[in-house]
Amino acid sequence: MGFPPRELHDLQLRVRAEQQTPEWKARYAVRSGVESTVNEFAHGHGIRRCRYRGQGKVHVQHVLTAIAVNFERLGGRSPAEEAPAPRQPTAFQNYLDNYLDQREIPRPKSWRTLGS
Repeated sequence: MGFPPRELHDLQLRVRAEQQTPEWKARYAVRSGVESTVNEFAHGHGIRRCRYRGQGKVHVQHVLTAIAVNFERLGGRSPAEEAPAPRQPTAFQNYLDNYLDQREIPRPKSWRTLGS
């Protein structure tokens, strides 16, 4: 068993105390988010191995991969976060609804109707 030099021990104590402050935790949260994104690119999308040669083509591959990841992240949001506005029925749907109503034909439950 060995003991570190006094200077190293004092430095470790000072750094560990600093890591308990809210300012340090806020800075580290940003770093943690960046590192997780880099890890996702490297391991999930194989960004370390490029399909093309040349800096320009590699750059385009990286940009397109980043766009795809952003689409994946936007598509993964829950409906409670951003509920899209319901679409207005088309003219055909309005006609069909009126036709069914006039003949008192029940609509299937899968049909989306407004105001009914």
